[in-house]
Amino acid sequence: MIKGFKDFIMRGNVIDLAVAVVIGAAFTALVNAVVAAIINPLIALFWKADANGKLGPTVNGLYGEVTFPIGDLINAVITFLAVALVVYFVFVVPMNHFKERQAAKAGVAEEPESKLPTEQELLIQIRDLLEKESSAR
Repeated sequence: MIKGFKDFIMRGNVIDLAVAVVIGAAFTALVNAVVAAIINPLIALFWKADANGKLGPTVNGLYGEVTFPIGDLINAVITFLAVALVVYFVFVVPMNHFKERQAAKAGVAEEPESKLPTEQELLIQIRDLLEKESSAR
């Protein structure tokens, strides 16, 4: 049982995943700091914060003013896009290149995609077959 666990840990995928999680968490903190220091003040130029510190347009409702926290939404979108971009370019692209090189070293060639006939070509073939069949009668 311990040998199986050791093999699982040493496979590489677990270590790559652990590194990605740690770097992702650190990068998320960095992006949150940039958004809080730069983006939120830019949003505050257009909307004032409510009593809870939420940035966004305020609308009078039945029970008082309601603030739509646009700042939080923009913060979440920017954070997601920045983290996704970094994870893609730092982890996914290099891993794809690594796998391609490993496959090339192993002599595994990618299978050429068989070109399927288009709909128009199929219709032409059907028409030709029907013409042959009707002329044979």
